[in-house]
Amino acid sequence: MANRTFKVPEGMVIERDMDIPMDDGLVLKADVYRPDTRAPVPVIMTMGPYGKGVMYQDHYKPMWDWLVGKHPDILGRSTRSFLTWETVDPEIWVPWGYAMVRVDSRGAGRSPGYLDIFSSRETRDFYHCIEWAGTRPWSNGKVGLNGISYYAINQWHVAALQPPHLTAMVPWEGAADPPRRHPVEQVHGGVVSASGGGGAAWKPQRAVGSLDERTLDGAQGTVREGAPGQPMRQPHQCARA
Repeated sequence: MANRTFKVPEGMVIERDMDIPMDDGLVLKADVYRPDTRAPVPVIMTMGPYGKGVMYQDHYKPMWDWLVGKHPDILGRSTRSFLTWETVDPEIWVPWGYAMVRVDSRGAGRSPGYLDIFSSRETRDFYHCIEWAGTRPWSNGKVGLNGISYYAINQWHVAALQPPHLTAMVPWEGAADPPRRHPVEQVHGGVVSASGGGGAAWKPQRAVGSLDERTLDGAQGTVREGAPGQPMRQPHQCARA
């Protein structure tokens, strides 16, 4: 995969691989995109297994090529340099006054541990991530969730725990009742489809495929000036694979 170097947009701070401690001692990794301002701002968060720095244009190239072929003017105000699968674009939302937090779930991407999708452990982790974001100095204490599919389904799960700093959620195309509505497992009346349904393709292509070492080596970016977790401000450079 070819190396790319992207310029951090003016007025934006990007913090890579920020530590978010869990209640069992494990530390998840998050990327933060936020306005370069002293004023606290609301937060938009996603947490999932797709790799917080795996680029839409690379890992999902057929879908990306179709999208820009059909809608060449999409995201006209964005350089499309920080797009990932089924999450919002920081180049659109940060100028609107929001911080964006993308978290690699336990066992995915940069986060250590055992990958256990849609588990109670993952939901508890999401709760702690929301509370972490709601208590940062750059946060105004209001955390919203916005994402598609997986990033929508786990919104319903974590909202049931009622994190104090969770203020809003926008679950696009996300089922809340897997035995009846889950589009991945294709369970009809509580019985799993003999063909495995969409889950047969989803797990290797999305969850496992996003963890490919060749893809992830350097995918989160290397801060040319400073260590991981330290903020980058324009005109510093962020190198990615």
